[in-house]
Amino acid sequence: MWFNVLGMGIKTAAKLYSDKQKTKEALSEARLLHAEKMRRGEIEYKGKVFEHQKGDWKDEFVLIVLSTPIFMLAYSVFADDPEIEKKMDIFFEKLQSMPWWLVGLWVSVVAAIYGIKASEIKNFSK
Repeated sequence: MWFNVLGMGIKTAAKLYSDKQKTKEALSEARLLHAEKMRRGEIEYKGKVFEHQKGDWKDEFVLIVLSTPIFMLAYSVFADDPEIEKKMDIFFEKLQSMPWWLVGLWVSVVAAIYGIKASEIKNFSK
Protein backbone atom coordinates (compact mmCIF):
# COMPACT_ATOMS: atom_id res chain seq x y z
CA MET A 1 0.00 0.00 0.00
CA TRP A 2 2.76 2.47 0.91
CA PHE A 3 4.57 1.60 -2.27
CA ASN A 4 1.46 2.46 -4.30
CA VAL A 5 1.11 5.84 -2.57
CA LEU A 6 4.84 6.50 -2.96
CA GLY A 7 4.73 5.49 -6.63
CA MET A 8 1.74 7.76 -7.23
CA GLY A 9 3.55 10.64 -5.50
CA ILE A 10 6.64 10.15 -7.67
CA LYS A 11 4.51 10.04 -10.84
CA THR A 12 2.75 13.27 -9.80
CA ALA A 13 6.06 14.99 -9.04
CA ALA A 14 7.49 13.85 -12.39
CA LYS A 15 4.40 15.16 -14.20
CA LEU A 16 4.64 18.53 -12.41
CA TYR A 17 8.35 18.79 -13.27
CA SER A 18 7.63 17.90 -16.89
CA ASP A 19 4.87 20.52 -17.09
CA LYS A 20 7.17 23.13 -15.56
CA GLN A 21 9.85 22.39 -18.16
CA LYS A 22 7.30 22.58 -20.98
CA THR A 23 6.13 25.96 -19.64
CA LYS A 24 9.70 27.28 -19.59
CA GLU A 25 10.23 26.05 -23.14
CA ALA A 26 6.98 27.63 -24.34
CA LEU A 27 7.85 30.96 -22.70
CA SER A 28 11.28 30.88 -24.29
CA GLU A 29 9.78 30.24 -27.73
CA ALA A 30 7.24 33.03 -27.17
CA ARG A 31 10.04 35.48 -26.27
CA LEU A 32 11.95 34.50 -29.40
CA LEU A 33 8.85 34.94 -31.57
CA HIS A 34 8.12 38.30 -29.95
CA ALA A 35 11.71 39.47 -30.51
CA GLU A 36 11.55 38.38 -34.15
CA LYS A 37 8.30 40.33 -34.68
CA MET A 38 9.89 43.42 -33.11
CA ARG A 39 12.91 43.03 -35.37
CA ARG A 40 10.66 42.90 -38.44
CA GLY A 41 8.74 45.94 -37.19
CA GLU A 42 5.42 44.12 -36.87
CA ILE A 43 5.02 45.19 -33.24
CA GLU A 44 6.43 48.05 -31.18
CA TYR A 45 9.41 47.64 -28.92
CA LYS A 46 7.95 48.38 -25.50
CA GLY A 47 9.41 45.73 -23.22
CA LYS A 48 12.66 47.46 -22.32
CA VAL A 49 10.96 50.83 -21.97
CA PHE A 50 8.49 49.34 -19.50
CA GLU A 51 11.31 47.57 -17.68
CA HIS A 52 13.22 50.84 -17.22
CA GLN A 53 10.12 52.69 -15.98
CA LYS A 54 9.17 50.12 -13.33
CA GLY A 55 10.92 51.85 -10.42
CA ASP A 56 10.32 55.34 -11.75
CA TRP A 57 8.40 57.78 -9.51
CA LYS A 58 7.93 60.42 -12.21
CA ASP A 59 4.30 59.50 -12.90
CA GLU A 60 3.38 59.48 -9.24
CA PHE A 61 5.09 62.83 -8.70
CA VAL A 62 3.12 64.43 -11.54
CA LEU A 63 -0.09 62.90 -10.22
CA ILE A 64 0.59 64.30 -6.74
CA VAL A 65 1.40 67.76 -8.13
CA LEU A 66 -1.79 67.77 -10.21
CA SER A 67 -3.93 66.45 -7.37
CA THR A 68 -2.67 68.78 -4.64
CA PRO A 69 -4.79 71.81 -5.65
CA ILE A 70 -7.89 69.62 -5.80
CA PHE A 71 -7.23 68.23 -2.31
CA MET A 72 -6.54 71.72 -0.98
CA LEU A 73 -9.75 73.00 -2.57
CA ALA A 74 -11.74 70.18 -1.03
CA TYR A 75 -10.12 70.84 2.34
CA SER A 76 -10.92 74.56 2.14
CA VAL A 77 -14.58 73.77 1.44
CA PHE A 78 -15.02 71.12 4.12
CA ALA A 79 -12.87 72.79 6.79
CA ASP A 80 -14.77 76.07 6.36
CA ASP A 81 -11.50 77.98 6.83
CA PRO A 82 -11.82 81.45 5.24
CA GLU A 83 -8.06 82.00 5.11
CA ILE A 84 -7.47 78.85 3.07
CA GLU A 85 -10.38 79.77 0.80
CA LYS A 86 -8.75 83.14 0.09
CA LYS A 87 -5.43 81.49 -0.65
CA MET A 88 -7.09 79.00 -2.97
CA ASP A 89 -8.82 81.84 -4.82
CA ILE A 90 -5.47 83.57 -5.25
CA PHE A 91 -3.91 80.30 -6.44
CA PHE A 92 -6.53 79.77 -9.13
CA GLU A 93 -6.33 83.42 -10.22
CA LYS A 94 -2.57 83.06 -10.63
CA LEU A 95 -3.04 79.77 -12.43
CA GLN A 96 -5.54 81.41 -14.79
CA SER A 97 -3.10 84.22 -15.61
CA MET A 98 -0.17 81.92 -16.48
CA PRO A 99 1.27 82.30 -20.01
CA TRP A 100 -0.31 79.97 -22.57
CA TRP A 101 3.07 78.57 -23.62
CA LEU A 102 3.88 77.48 -20.06
CA VAL A 103 0.49 75.80 -19.67
CA GLY A 104 0.95 74.12 -23.06
CA LEU A 105 4.40 72.93 -22.07
CA TRP A 106 3.07 71.51 -18.80
CA VAL A 107 0.21 69.72 -20.58
CA SER A 108 2.68 68.30 -23.12
CA VAL A 109 4.98 66.99 -20.40
CA VAL A 110 2.11 65.36 -18.52
CA ALA A 111 0.77 63.86 -21.75
CA ALA A 112 4.21 62.47 -22.59
CA ILE A 113 4.63 60.97 -19.13
CA TYR A 114 1.29 59.18 -19.27
CA GLY A 115 1.72 58.22 -22.94
CA ILE A 116 -1.20 60.24 -24.25
CA LYS A 117 -0.82 61.02 -27.94
CA ALA A 118 -2.34 64.03 -29.66
CA SER A 119 -4.51 61.72 -31.78
CA GLU A 120 -5.98 60.19 -28.62
CA ILE A 121 -6.80 63.63 -27.25
CA LYS A 122 -8.47 64.57 -30.55
CA ASN A 123 -10.55 61.36 -30.54
CA PHE A 124 -11.46 61.84 -26.90
CA SER A 125 -12.89 65.31 -27.54
CA LYS A 126 -15.41 63.98 -30.10
